[in-house]
Amino acid sequence: MKTWLRQHAAASVDAAKQILSAPGNFFFNVLVTAFALSLPIAGLTLIENVRPISSQLSIAPELSLFLKTDLSRSNATAFADTIKKLIKTTPAKVVFIPRETALAALQNSSGLGDVLTTLGDNPLPDAYVLSFEEHFELTTQQSSPEKIEALAAQLQKLPEVDHVQIDSNWIKRLAALMHLAQFVLAALAIALSVVVITVVFNATRLQVLSHRAEIVVIRLLGATSQYIRRPYYYTGALLGLAAGLTALAIVAAALQPMNQAIVEFASLYGSEFHLTPLNLTFSVYLLVSSALLGLFGAFLSVRHQVKQLN
Repeated sequence: MKTWLRQHAAASVDAAKQILSAPGNFFFNVLVTAFALSLPIAGLTLIENVRPISSQLSIAPELSLFLKTDLSRSNATAFADTIKKLIKTTPAKVVFIPRETALAALQNSSGLGDVLTTLGDNPLPDAYVLSFEEHFELTTQQSSPEKIEALAAQLQKLPEVDHVQIDSNWIKRLAALMHLAQFVLAALAIALSVVVITVVFNATRLQVLSHRAEIVVIRLLGATSQYIRRPYYYTGALLGLAAGLTALAIVAAALQPMNQAIVEFASLYGSEFHLTPLNLTFSVYLLVSSALLGLFGAFLSVRHQVKQLN
């Protein structure tokens, strides 16, 4: 065990010496690799910031039925029986929202209480909200989107109904957009991982070629292939680790000017949403991944180059 630790300690010292012998090359390789890594890291940061918001949104489909404004209250409340007859095969929770409740909610949430007061009579109609059970959409055909759209069209034809709105379509579109973004991010991460491996491969190849004479001499002195390769493995891993740290710093720095614009925009909607950097767990995972990419690129390169020296 002591011998193994001593060998790796010596290899890490040799790797540090190689980096210090050409710091400019190492710096520019780190910079190129960091910019390649910053794109998927920025995409992951955006998705992780949006995910809590999208997860709080219910994807259970809802129908909002706005009754005609000239319909009496007694007829409006009795209309619930008609709705329940139509949705016998489609389990749903039916909630009646009186026009007074809707107006009070609008005054409290919109900040337009004074304007609405000047209108005199309440311009809002009585309404019903039909909340369908989420699991039916996923496991049965009873609450499929087509079934709900057909029900909406059927309700729209009733003389008491002024307008029918499917409230959850935009949430489904948001979920589909999130899935698409995750797929694009995964494809981008794979493509740029290849770029990182290629950069480290070429950097290691140049290092091996610059130490060609030294490698030939120590091989003649009895050095094994593992002894020769090991410092380059450390150099590649350090390059990947430094690039990962730089990429995280680039993304964190870019969030500051973006948040200024986002906070101003979100405040218009009464929200305090802003982008935050990735948490410690994700950051450590990304640093380990970038170091492994650097190690893999160095492994491919030095293995190929040392074989050519045989």
